Amino acid sequence: MITGEAAHVPSAVHHIPADKVCGRAKDVVRRLQKAGYEAYLVGGCVRDLLLGRTPKDFDIATSARPEEIRKLFNSCRLIGRRFRLAHIYYGRDYLEVATFRAPHDEGDDGGKVNDEGRIIHDNVYGTLEEDVWRRDFTINALFYNPSNGELLDFVGGLDDLHHRKIRLIGDPEKRFREDPVRLLRAIRFAAKLGFDIEERTRTPIASLAILLEAVSSARLFDEIIKLLHSGDGLPTYRLLREYGVLQHLLPLTTESIEEDSTGNFARMVELSLGNTDQRIAEGKSVMPAFLYAVLLWHKVHLAAVSLQLKGMPEMQALHVAATDALRDQVDFTAVPRRFSNITREIWALQSRFRHRDLRRANLLLGNARFRAAYDFLCLRAEAGEQVKDDAEWWTAFQHATPEERQELSNGAQGKKAGLRRRKKRKKSSNAKAATSPPASE
Repeated sequence: MITGEAAHVPSAVHHIPADKVCGRAKDVVRRLQKAGYEAYLVGGCVRDLLLGRTPKDFDIATSARPEEIRKLFNSCRLIGRRFRLAHIYYGRDYLEVATFRAPHDEGDDGGKVNDEGRIIHDNVYGTLEEDVWRRDFTINALFYNPSNGELLDFVGGLDDLHHRKIRLIGDPEKRFREDPVRLLRAIRFAAKLGFDIEERTRTPIASLAILLEAVSSARLFDEIIKLLHSGDGLPTYRLLREYGVLQHLLPLTTESIEEDSTGNFARMVELSLGNTDQRIAEGKSVMPAFLYAVLLWHKVHLAAVSLQLKGMPEMQALHVAATDALRDQVDFTAVPRRFSNITREIWALQSRFRHRDLRRANLLLGNARFRAAYDFLCLRAEAGEQVKDDAEWWTAFQHATPEERQELSNGAQGKKAGLRRRKKRKKSSNAKAATSPPASE
């Protein structure tokens, strides 16, 4: 229950294991406290410790201003304009330290909000009690002091953790308008933690999702990677669809799902995200380029086929279709060129899987993008596209000995020659029938 008064919860009650807290984070907090400032661990790290999870990051909130933090730590760098933060570096790693924020005002140093209610400047500093109400969800507004083991809960975060609820602090519509990305964060936390979004927080999501279209495409690209490449992509994707948010992030994907009467594309997306979640769980790498190759494939494939029917060569048709789809997607979320170029390669290699003569097969096998393109081919086959024979042949070919590859290639060429002969005989037979006089004559 949100009361506005801090509940002081001792370690004997909350049971955060001290040995699970990052030693560097403890040192930063103690050093800030020794200098006379308030300092706490806050946000996702406290939430995850309470849930028995291993935190990814340890964030710190303090009464010290960014410039004061920099004076205390030689390795400190200040970043951000809209939201000034301090990063304290340990080699390539760093801890993020934020100064307590206060409610917005329109002073020279205060926070500024545009006509839609969105925060556009946010360097107005305040007290711990004020900072609580600037945070987004109750479960992310728990403050932990590693020096004495005490936990501060102003907004009922512990209770919501216990009841597995995602709840915005304050008026949901106002908070979503301040930063529409909170819509995505609510869905991401619900999927990641297996929590429910409580009713008041849930109700305005569908109607306010259109506000995401005003968020920078670069920021939304980062958010999509967090949503779909953090190990819970499949449940997150399903919630994005359920709450009517997907269409404002990936409109071409949404249209493709609705247009494809076979259901193959919808299966392909779900299979891909399920495989991605499994790879992340196993500590394997994943590629944003592959993700976008899947999400935009239906539009690209249909457009390329349509252009070929109009007489355009296959590779040119694919290039034009790919350019159009990526351009349309970039209007909503950025796709950095280092990823979109690989996405194009994955698509372009699909037609080469039809060629099974030994020379071209070996060349394709040595292509730097072979593995990604092959995985994409297998995904298409598993989803129901008519490429199962190609997927099975290439599965056998890449694991075969040189002698077995020759046999596979010879077999494929023999089969192709047989098909050509049958087509030729059929054509000849049809031509003969057309020139022969009817039996009645």
